[in-house]
Amino acid sequence: MQNDDRQYRILEEELAYHGFFDLIRMKLRHTLFQGGWSKVLTRELFQRGNCVAVIPYDPLRDKVILIEQFRVGPLRNDDPKWMLEIVAGAIEPGETPEQVAHRETLEEAGCEILELRRITEFYTSPGGSSEKITLFYARVESDKAGGIHGLDEEDEDIRVHVLPFQQAYGEVESGRINSAIPIIGLQWLALHRDALRREAPD
Repeated sequence: MQNDDRQYRILEEELAYHGFFDLIRMKLRHTLFQGGWSKVLTRELFQRGNCVAVIPYDPLRDKVILIEQFRVGPLRNDDPKWMLEIVAGAIEPGETPEQVAHRETLEEAGCEILELRRITEFYTSPGGSSEKITLFYARVESDKAGGIHGLDEEDEDIRVHVLPFQQAYGEVESGRINSAIPIIGLQWLALHRDALRREAPD
């Protein structure tokens, strides 16, 4: 439960780095559960815009659309650098999350969305990142998905995978899919798959 007495104060803030992402360094204090205020804390905030993620699913064929692309995140670990994920992209100024979902699903997977449902919103790493994800379910026709996609101006090189649900979810259980956003999307789909298949128009 949120306590209305909780407060924080940002004392200083500076842009420590500006590049593909921004890094903001700040000094702040916040109230403590036991009363009073914390000492002055120095924190870095990895600043990026809010994003959208989409789990494209064909309930008639029981197939999931996944994408594969190179990621820098695993470079310091002994993990595959090409990761299986779901469609995702940043919300640009003036766009709604729904507009981004349609745009990114077409750009990254080559699919038109037939039905779009907002699932939830969540922070990917609130201890140090501002990124907030709006997650959607998208009903698509999987027989129209496949190939290599992405925008040249964004240096995207994306391969589309069309997998039966059980195979896609097996990639989560085996650890092959080891990124939080697709894990959350596929776990939601596992919980709602039967209902989605019953509701799907013929």
